[in-house]
Amino acid sequence: MAMTGLLRWSGFAGVIAMVATLQSAAAESPQPAAAGSPRAVVELFTSQGCSSCPPADKILGELAQDPTVVALTMPIDYWDYLGWKDTLADARFSKRQKAYSRVRGDRDVYTPQMIVNGQRHLIGSDRAAIDAAMLDTKRAGDVMSVPVSMTVAGKQLDITVTAASPEHAARRGEIWICAISRAVPIAIARGENRGREVVYHNVVRDWLKVGDWSGKTASFSVPMENIARDGVDAAAVYVQDGTRERPGAMLGAAFTPLH
Repeated sequence: MAMTGLLRWSGFAGVIAMVATLQSAAAESPQPAAAGSPRAVVELFTSQGCSSCPPADKILGELAQDPTVVALTMPIDYWDYLGWKDTLADARFSKRQKAYSRVRGDRDVYTPQMIVNGQRHLIGSDRAAIDAAMLDTKRAGDVMSVPVSMTVAGKQLDITVTAASPEHAARRGEIWICAISRAVPIAIARGENRGREVVYHNVVRDWLKVGDWSGKTASFSVPMENIARDGVDAAAVYVQDGTRERPGAMLGAAFTPLH
């Protein structure tokens, strides 16, 4: 299989669900999200062994600086056999990428692939297409319509998901939290990127289910120890329609630094 240019693979491990404390908060007014009100969640499926990925990794870094975007790097592992084992890869991200493909009904699984708001896939190095997809998907119905807030409170993260508006159809979803390293420089010794140092931005180092969302305002408390690990200095939370096996539209999200 050629490694030059766009890498494709046509092929969910169980995700550890954390225990969260659900509190009724129907009468409470929502707090603003820590990073504003995001218009998009973008997920970049990338690999250290992919020669066409560094431009996309750079764009993800640029998007990570935009407070209206929750930008996530999800390194995949299915190119590890081609000469360089990705040091950040997680098999769960490979399975998530394939789950998106199953929902779409196609075999478009490749690197670098960007998923925008759970709805649109495109080449991760095409900035114009990414910007257009963020605009187009935000116009669609329930996408990013649910206010989500996340704040650091001592040794825990407090998350509030606000009730769906009457004009939106979304009444359910899953809530996930991502433990993030905001910048990870990697010196790549072998493979097509050998000799290069690439900085990966907003790398998801762990990915845990907080709970299910029924459409009503709800609050959750996540112990910081559940996401703490070396290098983790931020967290993102998102509410997504569907399930981990059949992910749908992103309904809302928030991002906060931890240090």
